[in-house]
Amino acid sequence: MAGLRLGPLLRYADGSCATVWVETSGPCTAEVRCADGSRGTARTFRIAGHHYALVPVGGLTPGTATEYEVFLDGASVWPPADSRFPPSVIATPTDDDGMRVAFGSCRWAAPPAGGKDSVGPDALDTLSARVAADPERARPDVLLLLGDQVYADEVSDATRHWLAGRRDLDRPPGDQIADYEEYTRLYYESWLDPEVRWLLSTVPSCMIFDDHDVIDDWNTSAAWLADMRATDWWQERLLSGLMSYWVYQQLGNLSPDELAADPLYAAVRETPDGTDALRAFAARADSDPASVRWSYRRDFGRTRLLMVDSRAARVLDEDRRTMLDPGEAAWLREQILEGRGDSDSDSAYDHLLIGTSLPWLLPHLVHDVEAWNAAMCGGERGERWARRGEWIRRGADLEHWAAFPSSFDALGDLIAEAGTGPGAPATVSVLSGDVHHAYVAEPSWAGRAPDARVAQLTCSPVHNSVPLSIRLGFRFGWSAPARALGRRIARHGRCAPPAVSWRRTGGPWFGNQIMTLTLRGRSARLRLEQARANRDGTNALRTITDRELA
Repeated sequence: MAGLRLGPLLRYADGSCATVWVETSGPCTAEVRCADGSRGTARTFRIAGHHYALVPVGGLTPGTATEYEVFLDGASVWPPADSRFPPSVIATPTDDDGMRVAFGSCRWAAPPAGGKDSVGPDALDTLSARVAADPERARPDVLLLLGDQVYADEVSDATRHWLAGRRDLDRPPGDQIADYEEYTRLYYESWLDPEVRWLLSTVPSCMIFDDHDVIDDWNTSAAWLADMRATDWWQERLLSGLMSYWVYQQLGNLSPDELAADPLYAAVRETPDGTDALRAFAARADSDPASVRWSYRRDFGRTRLLMVDSRAARVLDEDRRTMLDPGEAAWLREQILEGRGDSDSDSAYDHLLIGTSLPWLLPHLVHDVEAWNAAMCGGERGERWARRGEWIRRGADLEHWAAFPSSFDALGDLIAEAGTGPGAPATVSVLSGDVHHAYVAEPSWAGRAPDARVAQLTCSPVHNSVPLSIRLGFRFGWSAPARALGRRIARHGRCAPPAVSWRRTGGPWFGNQIMTLTLRGRSARLRLEQARANRDGTNALRTITDRELA
């Protein structure tokens, strides 16, 4: 009889339907039964010897929260009989309830050694404990995980020991992840954490990858990619990373209608083993990134979320380098402008959330250095500087939006257009992580002032180390002397001034943390909380800032 290996994860949820993701130990029929009588079933599909199901649940009632159970071939497997957590629920909030959107990135899931966590309390664990302790208290309506859900290039001691039992770690890629089976180990380590497992079973989640989901500096440059493709291990690593991302993260990002129209999802479900179909898809995504779209849209009442792929959709040729390929950029523009300005349209929205793992607005010194580096690598100061610039780019991770100047300006122009004029949303928020600190930055445009309140909201890490060098570097990067230094560096690169200016209005804050946006009507409130250890050995989330955005 099949058992439950991983999950359940409550992924998509709207006013009438939801999807629940599970991994099982064998082929079976997975069923979700809700206390209000709604239910759904799905037959598992097989990838690389593993069995999964994404169960659609229909017939839900808007404005309710119903408990649910999971059955495999009729046998109850969730909740466990000895569970210390409240029942998992599927909640379907209405527009009148408002939206609570929690977000963060960079969760290194290594278990504590000897009961002591080397990088401090996990913010997701701590959030889960708070929600479980008081289920009636306001909880997030959706959790956005903005990249680095797993670390394929920085494994725990336990995983390193497991890898050593499979293969010779003296051969590349050493103690990093090599194939699909090893990726499954990372997800088990992360999502079998009891607190996180329960939280993901009861709070819907949206996810997008960043570099560590595959490898640090993923798609930094064309030269970097050529070097990686010359190794004998990169192809398997990349295909396995994309395959596992599709199974463990991307499937749950999609609505039931999108799933029904997805030919790959149909193919893996219609064959006894979907591995070849998924591997061919991943190979196509590698050889022709523009043929695959990882970005997606979710509408939560009058809040629109656009989760943007800022890793795989890049154009890396130095003479036409962009963060998004033309098709991806056109898609983003279409999704932002659909329904904007028409308050009576079903597609109108009051709040626009742009999720991109990499911040759009950075500390000024960092921005100027990245723009300068892009100019150097592009040959602005000749071939010698181009070679030096590539070495600096890889060593210092200079590959955010600022390192793609035309894309940086284009995003700014699109945000200003979306936020200006009759019917403009109340807020436009760019949600990001990656840089291992949190901050709020607000842009302004010369000669134009959007009607919407626009903010860069950055929150990371959820659970990771923040070395002193990073703290000192980013604190200095936001300072006035650093800004002056950055202008001098930009002049050396003959960099055009960015089309937008910005100022930091909050932070920098360092620690394991999570941000929450509360959106009600046309109002927006931001709260940042950090996980802290109490003297009695417990952990708690402590509010660092709580402010109105609109």
